[in-house]
Amino acid sequence: MKIQVFDPPMCCSTGVCGPSVDAALVRFAADLDWLKRQGVEVERYNLSQQPAAFAGNKVVKTALGKDGNDCLPLTLVDGAVACRGKYPTRDELASYAGIELRPGIFTDAVKELVAIGAAIGSNCEICFKHHYNEARKLGVSKEDMRLAVEMAQAVKESPARSILELADKYLREPRVLATAAPCCGGGEADSSDGKCCG
Repeated sequence: MKIQVFDPPMCCSTGVCGPSVDAALVRFAADLDWLKRQGVEVERYNLSQQPAAFAGNKVVKTALGKDGNDCLPLTLVDGAVACRGKYPTRDELASYAGIELRPGIFTDAVKELVAIGAAIGSNCEICFKHHYNEARKLGVSKEDMRLAVEMAQAVKESPARSILELADKYLREPRVLATAAPCCGGGEADSSDGKCCG
C-alpha cells in the first residue's frame, strides 16, 4: 500500500517555519511519521518545490484541472483519491491503511483524576477544589476520586517514610557524620567543626 500526499504551494510542510506555527501541519506531519512507523509507504509532495510530481500524476493533474488549487491538499491511496481539500486525521489515515487504532484511555475524566492526585502531591487546596468540581461535572464518582487521592498520598508519603527510616538507622547507634555531603543551600560544610546547616 502507498499513501501519497500532494500539498498546496508552501515553503515547507512541517508547519513550524514562517512567523507562526501551523498546528494542523505539525499534527499531520506527526501523523505521517506515525504511519511510516507502522510500515506504510508514504510519499509527500509540495507544489512549490516538486511541480513535476503533480504534472506527472494523471489523477492529480485531473483534479487540478477541474478544481484548481482548491483540491489541495490531495491524498491518494494506491493511486485513488481518498481525501481532498483538507488533511486527513490519524483515524482516517489508519482506516486507509487498514490499521486498527487502540482507543486512548486519557479521557477528560482521567485527566481530572490525575489533576486531583497532583493537587494532593502539591498540597494545593485551590487546585483540589477546582479539579474536584470539574470531575463531578464529568460524572466521576467520589469513590474513584478517593482512590486517586489515596494513590497520590501513598506516592507522596514514600520518600517521607524513607527519610524517617534513614534517620532511625543513624540514631540507633553512634555514627560520625562529619563526612556527610553538603546540604541545605548547596554550600560546603564548615570544615572547622564538621557542621552542615549550622
